[in-house]
Amino acid sequence: MLSRAPSRTSKGRRAIRRYLAPAALGWLAVLALAGPANAQDLSEQYDRAAATGAAAMNMIVLDNIFIFVCAVLVFFMQAGFALVEAGLTRAKNAANIMMKNLMDVCVGILMFALIGWGIAYPGDFNGWLGFAGFGVAGFFDSYLVDISPASLAEGVYPLAVPVDFFFQAAFAATAATIVSGAVAGRTKFIGYLIYSVILTAFIYPIVVGWQWGGGWLSSRDTAFVDFAGSGLVHMTGGFAALAGAMIIGPRINKFAEDGTPKAMPGHSIPLAITGVFILFIGWFGFNPGSELQADMAVPIIAVLTAFAATAGGGAAMVTSWVTMGKPDVSMAGNGLLAGLVAICSGVGDVSAIGALVIGSVAGTIVVLAVLTIERIGIDDPVGAFSVHGVCGFWGLLATGLLATTTPVNGAEESAGLLYGGGVSLFVTQLVGGVAIALFVSIAAAALFSALRAADLLRVSVEEEVAGLDVAEHGSPGYGPDMLVSASSY
Repeated sequence: MLSRAPSRTSKGRRAIRRYLAPAALGWLAVLALAGPANAQDLSEQYDRAAATGAAAMNMIVLDNIFIFVCAVLVFFMQAGFALVEAGLTRAKNAANIMMKNLMDVCVGILMFALIGWGIAYPGDFNGWLGFAGFGVAGFFDSYLVDISPASLAEGVYPLAVPVDFFFQAAFAATAATIVSGAVAGRTKFIGYLIYSVILTAFIYPIVVGWQWGGGWLSSRDTAFVDFAGSGLVHMTGGFAALAGAMIIGPRINKFAEDGTPKAMPGHSIPLAITGVFILFIGWFGFNPGSELQADMAVPIIAVLTAFAATAGGGAAMVTSWVTMGKPDVSMAGNGLLAGLVAICSGVGDVSAIGALVIGSVAGTIVVLAVLTIERIGIDDPVGAFSVHGVCGFWGLLATGLLATTTPVNGAEESAGLLYGGGVSLFVTQLVGGVAIALFVSIAAAALFSALRAADLLRVSVEEEVAGLDVAEHGSPGYGPDMLVSASSY
């Protein structure tokens, strides 16, 4: 976050009372209008299995083009992450932030193609760890999908291998780049590069294999639900970020001798919030694309995503206003992202009311988590763990509570506890979340500890004070006419 606002004032409380009531009424109006939107199973309106011949082929081509465009949007999110992280940190580290995000894409695609894909989608395996071999099997020899009547009757998987890989590689790069902001301002570039290789080649693919690759989570009596990756993607990045921030330690002068946190404002709120908007746009590839086909569930998924995001941003604004005395801009931006992260798990299974609740709770807890993490002595400059780790876990649990009996994508999944489904789905979501948190925390802690032992993790005091742009990359991110002084920003 950029700054610490002054303590709560009576003026702030009066402003909250003045504006909060109309906002609450608006929220209730959305509930009233949008509540019934999830009451019908859209699969009944669009029978894909009935298509044959040219119609079936056209449908498959549309599916593949749609997912390709969604993958482009997800890759575009890297620009959003880069701007958020750069804006919320010092100007003297801006080029370093950009370089790390750039390499997350480069390394992410290549390592996921070489090793990660075979681990994430290993075929028949023991449910915990498998490997289908190096590279992307079938990349060139099966670019057309089987649309025979028998295949269509069984519900053909519509994606050609290159499109499928492109979309999944974008997710791998997303998981990797979450860590960048949490360790900003004090990490050696070579150490970060090694981390990015290990996460996209091994850590993230192992977690993906547990669910999307047909592993033990997907095989439980009540199957785990993580539609677009609250747990598989965001918790993986979030808990790796926490491990990295803890092992590398705080930035110089972040905490006083008695442990009291000091404000270290980032250098550009406009950059950060522009990044938030880019991420918001990119998420309409992230969640609707996870439907993996162009059907009539897509627009509903998009709107539910928007509901959760905007509810999260509003809730974070109010929570920061109450707890900090002012409506903090960076907190509101993180709240919007928290709502997006949390809705990923259940966006195919919850109602409009559920999406609003999920986003509102996420926006509230992200503010509290950011403040708590800082108070216990962990320096996470952009709130990466709070947004992705904490709110990703909340998203999993919320699905266990709020999944409806009529999912928007027609999937046959268990209802949540509050919709008469009992505790089975909630328990599965809890088990999956804890498993992801434990595995990623242990693996990432071992990785960052090894990097620290090899003196590949943290830059020297002199380099940290001077800024990583020059120390690590040889030139500043901004020209001298743009900087007041490197020490000030």
